[in-house]
Amino acid sequence: MTTGVRRRMGVEERRQQLIGVALDLFARRSPDEVSIDEIAAAAGISRPLVYHYFPGKLSLYEAALKRASEDLAGRFTEPHEGPLGARLLRVMHRYFDFVDEHGPGFSALMRGGPAVGSSTTNALIDSVRQAAYEQILAHLEVTDPPARLELVVRSWISLAESTALLWLDGRRIPRAELEVQLVQDFAALTAVSAAHDEELRARLRPVLAAEPADGPFGDLVARLLALVS
Repeated sequence: MTTGVRRRMGVEERRQQLIGVALDLFARRSPDEVSIDEIAAAAGISRPLVYHYFPGKLSLYEAALKRASEDLAGRFTEPHEGPLGARLLRVMHRYFDFVDEHGPGFSALMRGGPAVGSSTTNALIDSVRQAAYEQILAHLEVTDPPARLELVVRSWISLAESTALLWLDGRRIPRAELEVQLVQDFAALTAVSAAHDEELRARLRPVLAAEPADGPFGDLVARLLALVS
């Protein structure tokens, strides 16, 4: 008969375990409400050992946010195949998957949480926004965006953030409806800007010409026509 022997973790493996434990707890409660004692208990180690790997709660919090931000930024990665509206809808579905699974952690990431004012935390938030911005431009096949297009894309990313945060407060609108609405918001914002910019119109025409009538962009056009008819 043999008895189980707990394997000793290496330094990096233990750090990654603690980050994962912290993320799991932050997904259920605000980081402000999670103590080092809870993280230690969930990891099956002592409080002093947590401090051996992280000098304080803030450093563990920032490490957890770094992993979360990389995960969230990755949600915007999408193959450049098929209509743009369908691509953006898949992106929004993955984005809201993250929001749904990591509600308090998502709020902490976007609002700053206990690390408010931290340059590290602000840099992580900016990295998510920049990754999203670059992915959207890649889908539009634009490397040197006109000023109006940059404004549209960055404004839409901010709109997605604020929409997700408001949705978490009560979830009063069905998530699937919001995902479609945000894709249509992108189309509407882009259309308004293109109406004022011939260069932007020229760039967008080939993209929009490939949109099917039953896609989210086509659905928006039908709804707008019904609204004014």
